[in-house]
Amino acid sequence: MLENLISLLLHIDVYLNMIVSEYGFATYVILFLVIFCETGLVVTPFLPGDSLLFATGALAASNDDFSIRILLVSLIIAAVLGNKVNYFIGRFVGPKIFHSQQSWLLNKKHLAEAHAFYKKHGGKTIILARFIPIIRTFVPFVAGIGCMPLKTFTVFNALSGIFWVSSLLYAGYFLGTIPWVSNNLNIVIYIIVAVSLLPPILTFIFQKIKSIFMKPADKKQ
Repeated sequence: MLENLISLLLHIDVYLNMIVSEYGFATYVILFLVIFCETGLVVTPFLPGDSLLFATGALAASNDDFSIRILLVSLIIAAVLGNKVNYFIGRFVGPKIFHSQQSWLLNKKHLAEAHAFYKKHGGKTIILARFIPIIRTFVPFVAGIGCMPLKTFTVFNALSGIFWVSSLLYAGYFLGTIPWVSNNLNIVIYIIVAVSLLPPILTFIFQKIKSIFMKPADKKQ
């Protein structure tokens, strides 16, 4: 199953062509459900997001039966609705699972910290997380757990959903007409996946380096 998933993620352009030719108009529904689940369910962060949007836009550029306008509207709705559902799941389960003062993982202290973080940085976190695989699936859930104000979340959720879907969809739509891109779409997909994973990797490395260089200073104090 893992091999099939990896194959799907790395050759999504091939599978997408197969889905369109086999299911036709129902492809819009399938894409809607994939984007909704990728953003709305914390158990499905492995589903394609950035790469799917780009490949979909590229396919729409070469297929007259595949409407970029329908894709834009439907996938923005899927992205915004998915995040909203994820937020409410977090808001509902947060107080129920973070109930202990003694628990290291499910501690009320963590719930208070999440609330303080989203009160201060929530808006930009919602927007930036849209472009980071896996993390974007968990951010709205944690925002709900941290009880980020619903109005604030709704505004930034809508803005991030519109920006994320439209930028990647139209990037694929316009770049997909370039011969090299259309002939090497799988390589472009690899690049998109690699670039989208860079921020958390670089952040992790930076934190590790920072902790190493901070230790001697701490000891002197």
